[in-house]
Amino acid sequence: MPFEYKKVLVLGATSGIGRALAAKFIENGVSVIAVGRRKANLDDFANEYGNTGKASVDTAVFDITHLQEIPAFAKEMFTAHPDIDSVMLNSGIQRHLNWAEPDKVNLDHIEQEMLTNYTAYMHLTKAFLPYLQRQAPKPTSMVYTTSGLALVPILYCPNYCATKAALHHMILAMRQQLKDVDGNNVKVIEIYPPAVQTELHDAKHQPEMGDRGKDLGMPLEAFVEEAWEGLSAEENEQVPVEAVKTRMGFYSWERERQGTFLKMAEMMKKQAH
Repeated sequence: MPFEYKKVLVLGATSGIGRALAAKFIENGVSVIAVGRRKANLDDFANEYGNTGKASVDTAVFDITHLQEIPAFAKEMFTAHPDIDSVMLNSGIQRHLNWAEPDKVNLDHIEQEMLTNYTAYMHLTKAFLPYLQRQAPKPTSMVYTTSGLALVPILYCPNYCATKAALHHMILAMRQQLKDVDGNNVKVIEIYPPAVQTELHDAKHQPEMGDRGKDLGMPLEAFVEEAWEGLSAEENEQVPVEAVKTRMGFYSWERERQGTFLKMAEMMKKQAH
């Protein structure tokens, strides 16, 4: 089953996973509006992919941490592109944190990670979801990039893991809330990357890792191919990639945990009536 959406708004498209998936969308005939903070990167993307003839490409400069500007940005995007049928939230940052050395803990980094990786996503969801719902019965979607670290944390970036775990739990509940509404047309999709070779880990963003950060994880091209296969599958609400499927537990204990969540949700619905 091919990816069913025709125009995707990709936030966090200036580099890494967001840029690579945006390019994959275009390659497969899906139009893209690429959004990010760095205009030069967006211009490069438009120059590279805007003339392929396979799909339309547009760009918009926006910083998702400017929370008060999000409602106006959502209105601007859907005014210019009323046919957007999928919104992908991919922006994210990762920083080191070691509580064994509390004097070196940077609380500003903690707050910025939470703002970028979670709080801004809630503001974006609130702003964009009504525009997708108004297109019913046309199928639409919200696509979220979380992480395998939402399931299993690691030691060097525990706050990043916590932001992704928070987002993962919110997605589980949000998806079920929408499914419980008659006529819901918005599918909630979660992509779970493992570590991927992007600038998320490079020396500029995580100097603690030095040069080895750039080689951390699976190659970006391999990630994109597997993620695209998952997004194009018939069951594509959850798209775990590589190690997330196996040693990070998605197809074992995480499936069991989600089953318990659904049983509790059903029980609470019955109690409410």
